[in-house]
Amino acid sequence: MQISELSDRAREVFRLLIDSYLTTGEPVGSRIISARMHLSPASIRSVMADLEERGLLVAPHTSAGRMPTDLGLRLFIDGLLQVGDLTQEQQEQMSSQAMVAGKSLPQVLNETTTMLSGLAACASLVVAPKTDFSLRQIDFVLLSPRQVLVVLVGVHGQVENRVIETQQPLSPAQLQMAANYLNHQATGKKLSEVQALVAQDMAMQRAQLDALTQKVVQSGLAVWSEFGGGQLIVKGHAQLLKDVQAVEDIERIRQLFDALEVKENLWRLVGDAESAEGVKIFIGTEHPVFQQSGCSLVVAPFGRHSSGHMVGAIGVIGPTRLNYARIIPLVDFTAKLMDKVLGQDP
Repeated sequence: MQISELSDRAREVFRLLIDSYLTTGEPVGSRIISARMHLSPASIRSVMADLEERGLLVAPHTSAGRMPTDLGLRLFIDGLLQVGDLTQEQQEQMSSQAMVAGKSLPQVLNETTTMLSGLAACASLVVAPKTDFSLRQIDFVLLSPRQVLVVLVGVHGQVENRVIETQQPLSPAQLQMAANYLNHQATGKKLSEVQALVAQDMAMQRAQLDALTQKVVQSGLAVWSEFGGGQLIVKGHAQLLKDVQAVEDIERIRQLFDALEVKENLWRLVGDAESAEGVKIFIGTEHPVFQQSGCSLVVAPFGRHSSGHMVGAIGVIGPTRLNYARIIPLVDFTAKLMDKVLGQDP
């Protein structure tokens, strides 16, 4: 259905009703709209009844008012919603929090998700299915004779650390040899590309490293193979509970958290975000992950590679009566910040 199919009067009643519902979360009666349109409550009720027949509104049993259905909210968002813009001050504040050099990717993801949750006053999530940044340098630091810290530095300042264990004692000279070899291979290349080159070198015995140093190189790269695989961060869980009014509401929120624990659902979220150009909105039953919980998701992709492959998705989860006009630009700008942090945009 298109918003143009509604008469001017029906469109205005529909807009005012949803504006009121998104503000209060309560069913809206005809008298509230009548006071704003200077029409009689009876005239408003007639229009509301027609909108209900079209599947755009529903009347809860406990109230004489109406509230929008998921279909009604979709029509409103696609046809009537006026999205606001972030102020320059808001953009600068968000940028100053996110654009701090030297942070690891987990730090960036955690802090950015927390920031978005606070600004949106909703739960927020980030899904990062794959980490494959370009490398500037790889270092090995001897912590003990059999324990080594592996440090990866990205070309845009990302720093990641992992500790590996070795079966035999290592010397500083062997670690330096391993670092020299990898840095020769790695500079400016993606982590996955370095892993492939090293595997090929080892298979063809071209690495010119002793057996123990080869194991250090292989272990140092292998420890990253699972990094970021299906990584999900959710912040602001309490925000989902602040409007809970009944036991069944708590059960719906529990079902949501259970759904987010299923890895296949993470891929689905990422895939759906990847298909979007900019922000994508799922309302209630529109998305399988959220259909039981009655929540909405406003999500955007971030970190697209030149090949078009996406690094992840970030968004906001909340009740279907989200303040979409405010949250859409927040999610959009946060995703663009993530692009800059990951070095995808100049």
